[in-house]
Amino acid sequence: MSDERLAFFITWTVYGTFLQGDPRGWRKWKHGMQAPQPWLVPWHAARLKYPVLLLDDSRRQLVNAEILRFCEWRGWKLRAHDARTNHVHVVVQALGYSGSQVRDQLKANCTRVLREHSVIFHDRPVWTERGDWQCLNDVDDLEQAILYVSVAQDRKGRELPHPPSAGGR
Repeated sequence: MSDERLAFFITWTVYGTFLQGDPRGWRKWKHGMQAPQPWLVPWHAARLKYPVLLLDDSRRQLVNAEILRFCEWRGWKLRAHDARTNHVHVVVQALGYSGSQVRDQLKANCTRVLREHSVIFHDRPVWTERGDWQCLNDVDDLEQAILYVSVAQDRKGRELPHPPSAGGR
């Protein structure tokens, strides 16, 4: 953990989206970005234990509100956040915490809120395991992450109009 860290850029995905091999890009735990391998997607989709449940507008609002509430409660400085249909981005300053601690606490509290308001999320995963976090160590990186979360996501085309079906898209 760097003493110069300004903030974390955190991302996690909805269960069953961004499967390994995804042509939009995917990250392998402890190995970073991986080249697209579209033949892997149907294989992983066929092995999902639950259907993919994307976040509709009301659930996105719940997640966004919980991120704001939890960061205020923790005393973390929330710089940007955006719950999308199939993933969540957060840029947050959280002194004294690791990126994985911040990510896991935010995910857990968002899960709790979704389960309290939507019976369909009971007894099933809401998110994929883990997620990504990066240290933002300078003002330029922080500003770029804020811009990406606040504006650029709408231009990336990473929303799924429909969940992938088992056995392929």
